Amino acid sequence: MTRTDELTEKQGRYLLKVARETIEQRLLGGKKTSDPIPDLSPVFQDRRGTFVTLSIGGNLRGCIGHITPKESLIDGIRVNAINAAFRDPRFHRITRDEWKRVKIEISILTNPEPLHYTGADNLLEQIRPGIDGLIIKKGFNQATFLPQVWEQLSEKEEFLAHLSLKAGLKGNAWKKGGLEISTYQVQAFEE
Repeated sequence: MTRTDELTEKQGRYLLKVARETIEQRLLGGKKTSDPIPDLSPVFQDRRGTFVTLSIGGNLRGCIGHITPKESLIDGIRVNAINAAFRDPRFHRITRDEWKRVKIEISILTNPEPLHYTGADNLLEQIRPGIDGLIIKKGFNQATFLPQVWEQLSEKEEFLAHLSLKAGLKGNAWKKGGLEISTYQVQAFEE
């Protein structure tokens, strides 16, 4: 991510607040989410890919996003906050009791770039743990892992195997070729 693409800490904190207030409004009712702060609002209208990740006690509780932009940055955070809390098919809806313990992380993505590789060894040479998020695609099967997933799956082979399985492919699909692979980076903010 280039310096001109990066959000300030103040902007990131504001988007975290928007995510939390959006979920709270849906879960608890009450006040509407914050309107953009006038001096920060132009960046919030940029079209950017976004993810919202929820965790409880360090364990994943919901993670939904858009790799490619579908709406403005601020609207993407609002939409994905609701989706992570109430529509992630891996989890039941967030409850009021859980909400008190939820930590939110938001990720602002760069546009994905195709990764050209000549085989499994070349792929392993090119991917950058902790830096690159990866998208793999084969036919209708597709999956992504944000760069933060490297914290749990630090070995390149393990990362690729789990990503292949997430895409509905065999764990060794990344070794056999024929995958479209793209990389992206994120700027993340967390509570």
